[in-house]
Amino acid sequence: MADKESGAKKPALARTVKDKWRSKHWYKVRAPGLFQHVELGETVATEVEQLVGRTLEATLPELSGSGDSGKAHVKLRFRIERVSGEGIAEARFVGHDLTSDYVRRLARRKRSKIDLSLTVTTKDGVQIILKPVAVGEQRLQTRLRAELRHKMVQILLEEAQLRTSPEFVREMIQGDLSKVLAHGVKTLYPLKKIEIRRSEVLGQISEEIPGPEPTALSEPSTPPAEEASASVADAGEGPAA
Repeated sequence: MADKESGAKKPALARTVKDKWRSKHWYKVRAPGLFQHVELGETVATEVEQLVGRTLEATLPELSGSGDSGKAHVKLRFRIERVSGEGIAEARFVGHDLTSDYVRRLARRKRSKIDLSLTVTTKDGVQIILKPVAVGEQRLQTRLRAELRHKMVQILLEEAQLRTSPEFVREMIQGDLSKVLAHGVKTLYPLKKIEIRRSEVLGQISEEIPGPEPTALSEPSTPPAEEASASVADAGEGPAA
């Protein structure tokens, strides 16, 4: 008797799951103007309101389409802010990370590592949390480490004040800001490597205002029942600090 009841419930449960999945739609996620509104991927949702706040990552080569594996360790983070048009979710840049294995390779044995964490304010008033890491070829004395740390903080604060948020972010993710830091501290000590290992944008970057709608926007498509994965993670599942 129990087996018959169980068998009767399975088809009903399968129909419920299938119907629920068919009510969902795919939405394309588009990067902000800072990244020329390139497509970041797709995500699925039943209601438009469910998209806002979702986060996703893309490496720098994936975003630029350059195929430059030398920048594959740079991961950019985006958060969906709104949906404009049919099936287009607008995302804004919220920060970046370097992969953990890349950071570990920087600081090998007998090398001195300097970690920083500070908040800078750009020329247009956007605050950005920066976490640089600097590596010396050999172990450094405590006093020298303090002098290098103070100099790097000074340079980063000045560079941010001289540049708008889009300019500052471009320099940061392309590595130009690291070069400025290396040049600025070389009179104290020629550091082996300086990287901005993590950033977090606290405000709205001016170039992230959504651009004009594309001329041809596709209707949100209904995903097939056997597919049950999206390329965008729910909010709160982003990379850990």
